Amino acid sequence: MHDSRPTTTPSQATGEATVHANDVDLAVQAFGDPSTPAILLISGAEASMDWWDDDFTARLAASGRYVIRYDTRDTGRSTTFPVGAPTYTQDDLLADAVGVLDAYGLAAAHIVGISMGGGLAQRLGVEHPERVLSLTLMSTSPGGPGGPDNPDLPPMSEALAKMFAEPASAPDWSDRDAVIAYFLAAEHAFSGTIPVDEDRVRRTAGRAFDRSPVPAAASNHWMIEGGEPIRARLDEITAPTLVLHGTEDPLFPYGHAEALAREIPGATLIPLTGMGHQMPPLQVWDTVIQAIVEHTEPTLR
Repeated sequence: MHDSRPTTTPSQATGEATVHANDVDLAVQAFGDPSTPAILLISGAEASMDWWDDDFTARLAASGRYVIRYDTRDTGRSTTFPVGAPTYTQDDLLADAVGVLDAYGLAAAHIVGISMGGGLAQRLGVEHPERVLSLTLMSTSPGGPGGPDNPDLPPMSEALAKMFAEPASAPDWSDRDAVIAYFLAAEHAFSGTIPVDEDRVRRTAGRAFDRSPVPAAASNHWMIEGGEPIRARLDEITAPTLVLHGTEDPLFPYGHAEALAREIPGATLIPLTGMGHQMPPLQVWDTVIQAIVEHTEPTLR
């Protein structure tokens, strides 16, 4: 049983609301007509809901979808935990996603997850199939970076592996400009061949900083336990599944997407040419939005 109730009633207005679920508060926001098919967007690690671009979500809503995004724990205006000492796991993040559905009165929804959010979406498909109308998995993997645990999956790029082995110092999390520079550097490191829209990244990172009382808390996502691997259970997913993946992803090279498409029954794979491991850049929005809208058509369910 999930303790999920809106402390401010979620509505089709674009103002934020707060959902109380699993003993935490989650900031949420909805776009569009609640009578249309609902899409729940799940962000990646260290990313508040701000990274689901306003124009992107507005275009999805204008296509006849009720789009819900939310700040995961330790991001934005959701509950934060001591920096460096999170007391939750990915199982709790999974329960939070279900809690958001509960708060909006949704028995099931179309789930769109990116990176870590894509991993959570896979878990929803396996562990809560009754809550999932469809899955869209973006920039994610069936098993994490290639290595000893996943020898069949291609490893991350050499440049990215070096960056992880020799990480730069953390920014001064109280310094807005330093935090924006940190996220901009990460965008360059994880991007593909599509040029980085630096102005858009700066705006998004700045808003995320301004909305968060403890910006450093987002780094807790890199420290939480991932739960039991579910790759061996991907063939249990019954929801129609769409895999969208950048052809130049340096963290999860394209072979990860091909593995997902093979291992999830009936999955459809669409390459996003030139995209790296990142939120979809403007250059691929037409492809991504059309694919999601077509995938979530009620007549196809």
